[in-house]
Amino acid sequence: MTDKAPHSAKLLEQLKAVDTPTICNALEIVAPERRLTGFTIKPLVCPFPDLPPIVGYARTGMVRAAHAHELQGKEARAQRVSYYEYIASKPGPTITVLQDLDGHDVGFGAFWGEVQSTVHKALGSLGVVTDGCIRDIPAWAPGFQALAGSIAPSHGYTHLAGFGTEVRIHGMLVRHGDLIHADRHGAVVIPHNVADKIPAACDLLARKEAAILDKARKPGFTVEDLKRAFAEQDDIH
Repeated sequence: MTDKAPHSAKLLEQLKAVDTPTICNALEIVAPERRLTGFTIKPLVCPFPDLPPIVGYARTGMVRAAHAHELQGKEARAQRVSYYEYIASKPGPTITVLQDLDGHDVGFGAFWGEVQSTVHKALGSLGVVTDGCIRDIPAWAPGFQALAGSIAPSHGYTHLAGFGTEVRIHGMLVRHGDLIHADRHGAVVIPHNVADKIPAACDLLARKEAAILDKARKPGFTVEDLKRAFAEQDDIH
């Protein structure tokens, strides 16, 4: 991926206007082969459920906390600086996607808290999706979204184990530069080649659902009304 964003700011705004389940529904229309892949399949903790959906380009990384960092001193600092340069790289906006590699001890220590949320937000990241843990919830950077495997109090030996590589978060495979949509429900990768088809698919879904919802929300709704709504849906294209 070059420094030039593959999608317009207008398209990203359109994608942000709907929730992540709707994006998944739309993908079933424009990329039916994605019905069983590309999204998180286990619950993630979202301490800020009222934040709107976020849409951005993935910046990937891996963390560990159950043992000490293999790098020390200047080498560890150089790795961390390189990581922050990567997080700040274009195009943006970005979403940070970090996989915890501690196996059965996933979430042993928190990489994420007040400092990391503040720094990442300042470097252009909209939020984090991780199967690891987070902490410092009251002091978290305002508006910075979080989807995490758990909440825990300690650092442990938390450290970077690499970045820019392919990662997997609760079944969702993510590569650098992937277009990510996330909200309180979870996250999904939107293939670049169908992203511009998503708004029209969302509009179609909304009109089809309205055929049922408008009737079901009225007093006296019956199965006969539902049958008529199904028939109306068939004529909506």
